[in-house]
Amino acid sequence: MKTSVGLWIDHRKAVIVVVSEERECASEIRSNVESQPGRLAGVRSKVPYEAQLVLADDSHERKLRGDLNRYYEQVIAGIGAAKSVLIFGPGEAKGELRKRLEHAKFRGEVIATETADKMTHHQIVARVHGYLLEREPARARRESELVSK
Repeated sequence: MKTSVGLWIDHRKAVIVVVSEERECASEIRSNVESQPGRLAGVRSKVPYEAQLVLADDSHERKLRGDLNRYYEQVIAGIGAAKSVLIFGPGEAKGELRKRLEHAKFRGEVIATETADKMTHHQIVARVHGYLLEREPARARRESELVSK
């Protein structure tokens, strides 16, 4: 049973579309990573020495890296034992995830890493289907036969 995964990812969320012979499902993983430490709702504090209340840059960077590492581990667990993975998204997260997959000795194949802008959930699913149908014409014939019945 060949399982293919399409994955749209940025540093805030990942949308994973799993397509196999028996089923198709889509799930979303949120990172909860705060990239910029700052004031709440843009309101300036009236407390003196506010700068001392914000984490130092190196502490903030370590926290950000730790949060991203946990996020990428969740995404890799969501991919599971897929045979092929399409990764696309707007920023650096897709390249970072690809490196993590290589480092984790992912057994599947990363078939492509592409740049894509912000997309809705339905657009992501449609793009994954389009890419997989283009890549696997036999699957496209089977799906068109099922639709015509």
